[in-house]
Amino acid sequence: MVFSSLLFLFRFLPVVLVLYFAVPRRWKNLILLLVSLVFYAWGEPVYVLLMAVSIMVTWLGGLLVDRFKNAGKSRAAKASLIVSVGIGLGFLIFFKYTGFLLRTVSSLSGWRGTIPAIALPIGISFYTFQTISYIIDVYRGNAGVQKNIISYGAYVTMFPQLIAGPIVQYRTIDAQLRSRRETAEEFAEGVNRFIVGLGKKVLLANNAGALWDGVRTLEAAGIPMVDAWIGLAAFTFQIYFDFSAYSDMAIGLGHMFGFRFLENFDYPYQSRSVTEFWRRWHISLGTWFREYVYIPLGGNRKGTAALIRNTMIVWLLTGIWHGADWNFLIWGLYYGVILLIEKLLLKNVLGELPAALSHLYCMLLVMLGWLIFSAADITNPTGYFLALFGLAGNGLADRGSLYLLSTNAVLLILLIIGSTDLPKRAAQRVLRRVSDNDAVCIVLRCVFYAGIFLISVAYLVDASYNPFLYFRF
Repeated sequence: MVFSSLLFLFRFLPVVLVLYFAVPRRWKNLILLLVSLVFYAWGEPVYVLLMAVSIMVTWLGGLLVDRFKNAGKSRAAKASLIVSVGIGLGFLIFFKYTGFLLRTVSSLSGWRGTIPAIALPIGISFYTFQTISYIIDVYRGNAGVQKNIISYGAYVTMFPQLIAGPIVQYRTIDAQLRSRRETAEEFAEGVNRFIVGLGKKVLLANNAGALWDGVRTLEAAGIPMVDAWIGLAAFTFQIYFDFSAYSDMAIGLGHMFGFRFLENFDYPYQSRSVTEFWRRWHISLGTWFREYVYIPLGGNRKGTAALIRNTMIVWLLTGIWHGADWNFLIWGLYYGVILLIEKLLLKNVLGELPAALSHLYCMLLVMLGWLIFSAADITNPTGYFLALFGLAGNGLADRGSLYLLSTNAVLLILLIIGSTDLPKRAAQRVLRRVSDNDAVCIVLRCVFYAGIFLISVAYLVDASYNPFLYFRF
């Protein structure tokens, strides 16, 4: 079940809201846990048990870590931490990477044994990182232990962010799990944020994805340079609006239930360097790797050699976290190398470049990165790369290119504008001009959000194309 579906919008969510606000406060976490399990079981009934085991293991591990620390038994506390984290990572490695590892062994050794088809549980990468961050923070003393299994289960399974994040660190919502206040203002803010995310997903991401699907399956030898760049631009916008829309909807749903999740995107396509891009893209994942991998390894505190080693480790892990295939590993290493070059060689140079030039530099590298990321979905990735630079044998453009560009020009302009903060600043300017008239402000907001919602729903009624990219990761 995805948020951008009629089933979720008109059946699941209304029922959940009625149940949640009908029960006494002491039962609200239980309701969240139960409806989240139903939400997950809708798509993965078999793997609910796996998630339940992960919850139980890390909850008990947190209790043991806390008990041993309070008793002064540091070795026992560390052993409990290692066992709990090891079990969680073991589940992730088995279900996500077994097939990839066996295929790699087979190709390198000539082994021809049967490779089992292991289905990837939806959201396992996200909820595994949440459970690991919890027990590590308890061990470090950065978070208090959660003794209530219902509250802890609600944290791990919370359906707004269960499937595709943002990755919520326990310490950021510890107090909210224990005591939170739902208000009409908070609920309205959540509805507005959810509708914005719904519009981004249905109206922008889906249309960009349809354009990308029409280009990526073409034979590379038949793709003119212009077509190749239009297709890659479409995927560049699809993955941004797809994932950021889900984060918007998750944050909005959180508001409805009294939770405040941290932001996950900050207009990354406005960046002027790749380093800045990764400070703005999937912020919760970058924060997780920095706090639980990069800094514990020593960060940049032990000289250049350690900086290079730690950066490449983090980006190797970032790549394979996204998927069990060589293109994801190469994608991670690609960014590791670029970030090191920027940090060690280009830091001052990029700061002195004109804004337009540094932005062009950043977007070129990011788009080429998305080509690597999507390589498994392209008929001929190498040929497509050559087509981007006019080397695939079909020149700069043909009549089809002009048709493709003209029929998608409005969409591309909307995608470009929508990926910046221009719409937000324009809306704020309009509201400032009418701020002395509350009635006008209310009407404008209602018309805006109701319009997005109705158009999105109308699109969903007829649309058959409604994928969500990050379900795969």
